[in-house]
Amino acid sequence: MRFAIKTRPEHTPWAQLRDVWVAADEVPLFESAWNWDHFDPLTEPFTGPNLEAWSMLAAMAEATHRIRLGCQVTGMIYRHPAVLANIAATTDIISGGRLELGLGAGWNEMETAAYGIDLPPLRERFDRFDEGVEAIIFLLTQETTTFGGRYIKLTDARCEPKPVQRPHPPITIGGRGRTRTLRTAARLAQQWNAITPGAQDWVSLKETLLEHCASVGRDPGEITCSVNVRVEGPDGIKQAAEQAAVYRDAGADLVILNLPLAADPAMLAPLAEELAPLA
Repeated sequence: MRFAIKTRPEHTPWAQLRDVWVAADEVPLFESAWNWDHFDPLTEPFTGPNLEAWSMLAAMAEATHRIRLGCQVTGMIYRHPAVLANIAATTDIISGGRLELGLGAGWNEMETAAYGIDLPPLRERFDRFDEGVEAIIFLLTQETTTFGGRYIKLTDARCEPKPVQRPHPPITIGGRGRTRTLRTAARLAQQWNAITPGAQDWVSLKETLLEHCASVGRDPGEITCSVNVRVEGPDGIKQAAEQAAVYRDAGADLVILNLPLAADPAMLAPLAEELAPLA
């Protein structure tokens, strides 16, 4: 089993978040570090500070040297896919080829209403998401892209310079929608991530992913299946390791440890020590 960390960029000073990622960069057990893509905090006070995801990733790319970097996951509704492709390519270059490109359809009505961003009905949102993922892949891999989707239209569009990773940075699709999200993951993702209440639910979702892989002719071994585990409370490290063991036995490839708010960098060494027997 492999391991990663995720920090909440809410209610926490930049310097403290940076120190956590720099500390994780020095722990070989952690292969990647993740943030989230929101403009407002997800916990009270909702009027508090929350760092923007991609600016943070670019800065973390300069602050670190080894660990891979990703957003779990970028809301497609927040940025035009062509703009996002350029942001991703630049961030991959800054990091020296360490970007994990996390993508999701988006869902936060509170943010979209406040910012005047359209939040289409669910079906349209996933139609836009499918087109957006395909357009991003084309832009990251082709010299020019002409794309005639229903919602995304590109004409001789360029994305230069290209990312370091070829054919493109690995794409992580996050979500648990059995009909649309998991099918898109089966078609286009290198990693699928889900937040689940327990291993049984995660296994059920993975079975659906495998069914979609079979229907589209995709080798499921090409897709890393990951899950999030929270580290919280006085016995958080021990409990997180116990949950990770359960997910390992259920077939998870990667466990992403969601660190507590304003996490102390000093917690990473004992966390890695507790997880090491599972690696």
